[in-house]
Amino acid sequence: MKIATAAYPLDPVQTWDAYAAKLDAWVADAAGQGADLLVFPEYGAMELAMLDGPEAAGDLERSLHAVSRWMPDVDSLHSDLAARYGVHICAASAPVFDTDYGTRPVNRARLFTPQGGCGLQDKQIMTRFEREDWDVVPGGPLRLFETDLGRIGILICYDAEFPLLARALSEADVILAPSCTEALAGYWRVRIGAMARALETQCFVAMASTVGEAAWCPAVDENTGMGGIFGPPDIGFPPTGVIAEGVLNTPGWTVAEISPAAVTHVRANGVVLNRRHWDEQPEPAEKAINLRLR
Repeated sequence: MKIATAAYPLDPVQTWDAYAAKLDAWVADAAGQGADLLVFPEYGAMELAMLDGPEAAGDLERSLHAVSRWMPDVDSLHSDLAARYGVHICAASAPVFDTDYGTRPVNRARLFTPQGGCGLQDKQIMTRFEREDWDVVPGGPLRLFETDLGRIGILICYDAEFPLLARALSEADVILAPSCTEALAGYWRVRIGAMARALETQCFVAMASTVGEAAWCPAVDENTGMGGIFGPPDIGFPPTGVIAEGVLNTPGWTVAEISPAAVTHVRANGVVLNRRHWDEQPEPAEKAINLRLR
């Protein structure tokens, strides 16, 4: 299958029709390149805050509510696009007020299939900005989605920096890592995490990014990144682990062909067997012994 990861610029969309046309153009572009699975970034839906006006988009709290209100329409749009173009779409994550998780919003990605299926994945671990300034909270548990393309898991941005979360998705053929990072250091933290998860889990990891400036929305005002598709540096994969990468801060799709069969092979007969040997690590209680050297 072909996977496409977005380097996605946030635009101050003025109308719903403008937003729908933008998404249609992006999906059509990826589908035209033969992509079967499209990955949009974390918080890419924040451009919808402008539909409530500049004051709402420019206010941290109001922007959360503004975007969350549009999500039923956004999900209907993505479901239609997935069916119309015959693709699977990991929609850009968004703040969603879900009473199952209290009075504060979760950061939620959604995976749409061409047949009308939709799976939800909430971010597990919040960054300092999400905790201290925005008050976005963790949501539902990790899920592994069985699809016609294979087994797909999602680790939203910061989640990709935590190996035990990826271990919970150890049966995945592909882990998606939608991200939103302000600085170059943030981009590389997530990318290094994504590549490490590909190594440990011996699978593909696809990272999408927001790019460019969006001064009209302080929650996502500066964005650095690019698309990337990674694997373990082992048999059947590039020696660098980099299958494809975009150009830093350049909008567009990064597209590569991947094969779940390569995952099956490397897990069974790789030069190393990281995934199989995971359990040989000490249990958390067996911490390293402190020895004082003089």
